[in-house]
Amino acid sequence: MELKDKDVVVLGLGRSGMAAAELLQRDGARVVVRDEGDTEELVERANRLRQLGVRVELGNRFDVAAHFDLAVLSPGIAPERPLVTELVRQRTPVLSELEFAYRYCLCPIVAITGTNGKTTTTELIHAMLESAGKRTATAGNIGNAFAAAVEQSAGLDAVVLETSSFQLERIEQFRPDVAIWLNLTPDHIDRHGSMEAYAKAKARIFENQTSQDYAIVSTSVLAWMNKVGCRPKSRVITVSAYGQEADLRVDWTDGQTIWCRLPECNGILMKMDETNLRGLHNAENILAAFAAGLAMKLPVAAMREAICSYCPQPHRGEVVAVKDGVTFINDSKATNVDAVEKALRALPGRVVLIAGGRDKGLNFSSIKEVIAEKVKVAVLIGEARDKMVTAWSDVTPCERAATMAEAVRVATAQAGRGDTVLLSPACASFDMFANYEDRGDKFKEAVLTLL
Repeated sequence: MELKDKDVVVLGLGRSGMAAAELLQRDGARVVVRDEGDTEELVERANRLRQLGVRVELGNRFDVAAHFDLAVLSPGIAPERPLVTELVRQRTPVLSELEFAYRYCLCPIVAITGTNGKTTTTELIHAMLESAGKRTATAGNIGNAFAAAVEQSAGLDAVVLETSSFQLERIEQFRPDVAIWLNLTPDHIDRHGSMEAYAKAKARIFENQTSQDYAIVSTSVLAWMNKVGCRPKSRVITVSAYGQEADLRVDWTDGQTIWCRLPECNGILMKMDETNLRGLHNAENILAAFAAGLAMKLPVAAMREAICSYCPQPHRGEVVAVKDGVTFINDSKATNVDAVEKALRALPGRVVLIAGGRDKGLNFSSIKEVIAEKVKVAVLIGEARDKMVTAWSDVTPCERAATMAEAVRVATAQAGRGDTVLLSPACASFDMFANYEDRGDKFKEAVLTLL
């Protein structure tokens, strides 16, 4: 894009907004950043940008008469917000940060979306590329904003992007060479309004692909693709860890063997017990990563080596401690009910569950069956705790706690030898914590202090 001497506004001063503003400034645009917040962290970020010559407006004190040639929307800013709708009313083009950064990207793109498993799959593919001797970087929802990664893209063989529905809902030209849709379960209904709208946002990952590209889909999302009219023009590769026929699948009756029926690699790829990952959901993440590697023509030996060496990252089924036969697991990244169900089903024995936080409009009753089957006691925190008590108290005992430290104390008192104390919140963290990492760290601190 030619933006030199153009007036551009960036909406939101999170990681994506910062990276977009810095890229625009280096490209010669006249940049204004707007954010309705005015926290200490935002003020610090604003001061850093102002030193670069970027104008920053905080706290909803905006010059609504200002004209802009382009607006770049951070994923955390809902399109219905007044600072967005006013620009749309003025006919200002509005691009997501994902779309904006894409126009600067000079290397192939692998993009991953889905309700759960995005980070693990992104990291697996990144590890496979590195194992095969490729130059690669991760970006998007995983930490490094896409706008911060594109400046090095000319020297990369591929960038691996974790993409959320928030990032995808306002794309125009974004076209990944390999696109993966892992799954779809209830989440972000408070933002999208319905499951169908949520599915439509996810399905946009395939929208601009051509017959030269690859679409990798779990069989579990095929019905949603049909429902929202998603028919990729790219070559479709299916994966399933749940018993359905697919191009890549797991045979659970034969030693958890990963099979492939593609011409590129027909036969057994590896066994699940060779990896450090457990559970059906992680099996499907591995299948999707393998499919992406085959699409990129990576050597099978390099892919196997990377997958076998990979270890889960913090806050994703992370074992914190084992004491007196009780295992403490930090799964703070589980911010929806489907992730909690998968975490519970992947564990042996009974579980004392710590859950709760800011509700995202989810139906907690939808996992009553697994709560009844696996959860010995539920210790509930945050804004959603009363809603969770209402949903679960008829199938398992429920306790309320005011802080994470109190929740860990209560949970430890309820746990016996062979049990697991699991933090798997099914909620956003922002009522009590800065983010899910902060929540997980507070859990780990409380566990280690208590033990």
